[in-house]
Amino acid sequence: MTSVQAAGRTVFFVSDGTGITAETLGTSVLAQFDSLKFRHRRLPFIDSPDKADEAKAVIEEQGRVDGKPPLVFSTLVNSTIGARIRLAKAVHLDLFATFVEPLERELGVKSNHTIGRFHNATDSEAYKNRIEAINFSLAHDDGQATSNLDQADVILIGVSRSGKTPTSLYLSMQYGLKVANYPLIPEDFERDAMPSAIRPHMEKLFGLTIDPIRLSDIRNERRPGSRYATLENCRYEVGAAETMMRREGVHWLSTTTKSIEEIATTILNTLALAR
Repeated sequence: MTSVQAAGRTVFFVSDGTGITAETLGTSVLAQFDSLKFRHRRLPFIDSPDKADEAKAVIEEQGRVDGKPPLVFSTLVNSTIGARIRLAKAVHLDLFATFVEPLERELGVKSNHTIGRFHNATDSEAYKNRIEAINFSLAHDDGQATSNLDQADVILIGVSRSGKTPTSLYLSMQYGLKVANYPLIPEDFERDAMPSAIRPHMEKLFGLTIDPIRLSDIRNERRPGSRYATLENCRYEVGAAETMMRREGVHWLSTTTKSIEEIATTILNTLALAR
């Protein structure tokens, strides 16, 4: 276990697996308290009594440093290990007890209590499809490849640094979708036409745009002082891209104030993509 640190109210995400589920659900709940600051700590692979005792000690020590009991979100299927963690002086939120136990009562069957969300994941067809989708998206990032675009589930377009790459990878990793992304560049605006490589796939296009001021800030981090990053150029590119997408009937949204989860959900719903 890592050493404790003082940083206000600490939140632990404890799991016998990766802890991703606990952190995802816990973070969603904590988002309702956006006026408060939390320090997140994940304690994964707590799958033995000894590890549980060690985690309990870390949680309690952090509480002493903070001067406040930590919040503990847990997804522990082993009741013995869960009981040991609950001995820690903390506010405990057992996510499996919250969701699984009511379902067991309602459905009249016991859950299989399999440890780890991704049990046997590498043997499943869904897992293999997801890996294939990630490889496809990496190969078709930023217009690197234009072959096999007919296999894409969606093709993201937009000016450079508008959020195409992270959105592509998120859709691939979370939903197993094959996503290509293609940049709209000044030459496209001078021709006033969509790039020829993506024109045959118009029904798969979804556009991302961004506030020019924010875009200029992002580009200046990458290429400070360049014309590419000037506010004037960013305004021109964003305006031209939005005009082109509007004229061509391409659905699009601004990424300026949206999380990647919101962007992905909008794309899925708009294009009616299977999840």
